[in-house]
Amino acid sequence: MRFLVLERFLAARYLAGAQGRPEGRRFLRFVTVVSIAGVAVGVASLVLALAIVRGFSGEIERKLVGFGAHVQVESLRDAPLDDSEALRASLEQRADVIDVAPVVQDFTLLRRSSRHIEGVSIWGAERVPDFVGANLSAGTATLAPAADRLDGIVLGAALARDLGASPGDRLTAFSPRSDGRTPGSVSARSFRVEGIFETDLADFDALYAFVSIDAARGLFGVGPDQATRLDVRIVDPSAAEPVARDIEESFGFPVMARSIYDVYHSLFSWVRLQQRIIPLVISVIVLVAAFNVVATLLMLILEKTAEIGLLVSIGTSAATVRRTFLLLGLLIGACGAAAGSLLALGMARLQQAYGLIKLPADAYFMRTAPVDPSLGDVVVVAAVTVLLCGASAYLPARFAASVRPVEALKTR
Repeated sequence: MRFLVLERFLAARYLAGAQGRPEGRRFLRFVTVVSIAGVAVGVASLVLALAIVRGFSGEIERKLVGFGAHVQVESLRDAPLDDSEALRASLEQRADVIDVAPVVQDFTLLRRSSRHIEGVSIWGAERVPDFVGANLSAGTATLAPAADRLDGIVLGAALARDLGASPGDRLTAFSPRSDGRTPGSVSARSFRVEGIFETDLADFDALYAFVSIDAARGLFGVGPDQATRLDVRIVDPSAAEPVARDIEESFGFPVMARSIYDVYHSLFSWVRLQQRIIPLVISVIVLVAAFNVVATLLMLILEKTAEIGLLVSIGTSAATVRRTFLLLGLLIGACGAAAGSLLALGMARLQQAYGLIKLPADAYFMRTAPVDPSLGDVVVVAAVTVLLCGASAYLPARFAASVRPVEALKTR
């Protein structure tokens, strides 16, 4: 692009030495710096907003999948799945499935004392999910019977506080389900608190208690080859919905398969709403910053009118002048985009390391704002910003190209 040598030289000179007449020199330089800073702030805000929204989505998905896997296979009859082991074996043979875990789950009353009784959801599993085990705040994730032959139970932190329970305490679960021979009877089973988990998912920490699947089957009168559902982890989480449909079609009635996005539809809808609205609102800052480039270039043109007239008088074409100020707009946008991107990535790194932005866990399901910066977001935001600044420079560039040499030189 040899024909742009003069334009690049002039644009770089105007940007690096943006100064006009002595009485307005400092002000013009200040306006140029402010214009670049405005673009930088807009870019940084948008990149950070995208990183936080991406972080929210990823963190909430990680927590929900940690509780319920990617696909949940249940029965349409509102009853336990029969032949669950055969169904499990069939699912494990699928190439897109990593793991299948049977779950026996139902609601019951959990009692520590006459004054501490709570309604809970007992979750019977072969082992505590890895995500729950990684978020223990006290005790261990043991579900096997202890020396006193009491099965272990792992509680959510909010539930443990409501019950006044701590590791080592004895709890009793009461279930209205019977074995079918004595209608209306209540079964009871004692557990020892082995661990307490805290995930910052308020509803989950206050509702769930994990026990061994055999203990849950005994409590709820579920057969040894039955399960409330099967939790399926798959290779590609983004394919959860088509995999769920395929499983349902493969096994037919009464098998029902739902992706994690369907099970927790309201939470994921909230995340998607954030993904749509926040970047749109923050984009206004970038748009305003791009339009500020118009004012900056117009001021610069007014200060450089005599110089532009001199260039035209010695043979510089109007197209060259126009391209010069278009390039200047692009340079302002590029400098602002680069500075804003670096600022955003630096702030994201600080947030990841120190959690500077705190959040109420009961409202946002986490204690600090999660950030997940994406190089793709940075590139797209920077490119769009530079293009917007270039487009904003079009009118000032046309104005500069229309300067008449005779009238311009009179201003010297």
